[in-house]
This record gives sequence, C-alpha cells and structure tokens, in this order.
Amino acid sequence: MGVVYVGTCSWYDHASFYPAGLKPVERLPYYARFFPLTEIDSSFYRLLPARNYALWAQRTPSHFVFDVKLFRVLTQHEREPLATQELAALMHAFRDSLQPLREAGKLRSVLLQMPPWFRCEPQNLGYLEWCRGQLRDFTLAVEFRHASWFAPGQKEATLDFLRRHGLVNVVCDEPLLGSGSIPMVPEATCPELAIVRLHGRNARTWYKKGLASSGERFNYLYSREELVGILDRVMPLATRVRELHLLTNNNFGDYAVTNAADLVRLLQAAADQAQGWQLAAGHRDWREEKGG
Repeated sequence: MGVVYVGTCSWYDHASFYPAGLKPVERLPYYARFFPLTEIDSSFYRLLPARNYALWAQRTPSHFVFDVKLFRVLTQHEREPLATQELAALMHAFRDSLQPLREAGKLRSVLLQMPPWFRCEPQNLGYLEWCRGQLRDFTLAVEFRHASWFAPGQKEATLDFLRRHGLVNVVCDEPLLGSGSIPMVPEATCPELAIVRLHGRNARTWYKKGLASSGERFNYLYSREELVGILDRVMPLATRVRELHLLTNNNFGDYAVTNAADLVRLLQAAADQAQGWQLAAGHRDWREEKGG
C-alpha cells in the first residue's frame, strides 16, 4: 500500500507561516509539527556540510523525511562545464555530506532538477547514466525542464530510460510556455517513489527577468478546484509505488504552506474511501491552530 506524504519545497521561505519572534533554527521543528516531508532546497546553491544534515535529522521527529536537491553545478546549471574529474570530486563530497540523513533513515531521494537547456540528446542521456553510477546507492529523481523529453514520439522512450535506470520521473504542474517547461506526465518509473512538484501556473512571470525575488516567479495560489483536478490525475500513482510525495513549490508568501494544507484536507476527506494508499502520519492543518 502506497503512503502519501505532503510538504513544501523548502521550509524556510514561508515567513508569515511562522509565529512572530520564532528563531530561524526553530523553523524546521515548527514546520514538522504540521508536515512530515520537506525538500531541502539550499543544497542546490552550495555544497552543505554534513553537520547541517545531522542537525536537521535531530530537529525533526522520527517519521519525518527529506528529499534533497542536487548541487546546481552537478545538474549542469553552470554554462561552463567542469572536467569529469572535478565533477566526480564534487559528487563525492555531496554524497558524503548526506550520510547523517541516510543513517537516520530520513533521506528519501536526491532530486536532479535539470536546467531548461538540458535537451533530450545522447550526451545528456549519458550524463544521467553517469549520475546514476555516481549515486548508485541513492534513490534519484529527475525533473526535466526542456520540452523535448516529452515531445510527441519521445515520451515513451524517456519513461523507458528512467525505468531501466531506476530513476524517478518527477511529475510537474507548471505553465506550459515554449520549450522551457514540460507537461504533466503522471507516470511511475521507480517502485520506491513518485514525486509531484507543483510550481504554480503564473505564466506572466515564468520567464520574466529582473524580478524583485525568485518568489515572484511562483506567485500563484491554487484554487480548491485546481487541486482536486491535480489529485485526480496523480493519485493513481500512490497505488503503484511505496511512497508518493506531493510537494508545493509556489513559494510566495504563505501560498505553498496554504496549498499543502489544502491538499492534506482533500486527502483526509478521501482517506476513508482510499484503495491502495494511506496518508502518512504527521499531517496537521496549521490553520486550525491559528483559527483559520
């Protein structure tokens, strides 16, 4: 039976969600009172020391789990590629830093969010195979952002590649604009895990330059009807995998935590009739504590 986890991509961005005066180091324990899952986003921007992961493991309850984004240099977000030896050294450092989470049993996946210019080409398939070999003991999830991976005539080949290499297909909801976005492809490619990431549908800012903050790109609050439509499409995945992670990435204001709580309410209402899945322990609606 698949277990469904709901959380947000990063716990740190939702300033209005946290009580006034709460210290930064107290945010994760507070967040973990309401959600059993989060994605570590800061690992994308720099290599973090192992002590960070050790502290996060210590500050969360035993049922809490993490997905971790791979360092941006290793997902080819830097336009100037490094030599293979340099990449291998970075990958080794990243892999070693995650040991505290692994030892605590709280690491579920490493997320490879590939850049919009990472096309479906032989050399890029080879690079994903190299990453699989470097992180062979980890569950790897791949989020494509170039439309070529799921273009007509290519989608099944991409899904087959992911299945053959034990890679999780990350299912996305996002604006469909040009080549730098992908359609929702709710297919399971790894029996351990499926991941759904909700980026919002703010087409106006998806490609916009010079935004006041990165959050502006994700300035979108899903309606209940939109979330019901998404769940109708992705919940069959929960019967095909051990865990399904539903992550909100519309990190503008308190939108992500609001929509994550909306998802929890919808799933709790459906839980009595659920067949083949159950909601993970540790979900609470934070709005009830605040009287909302």
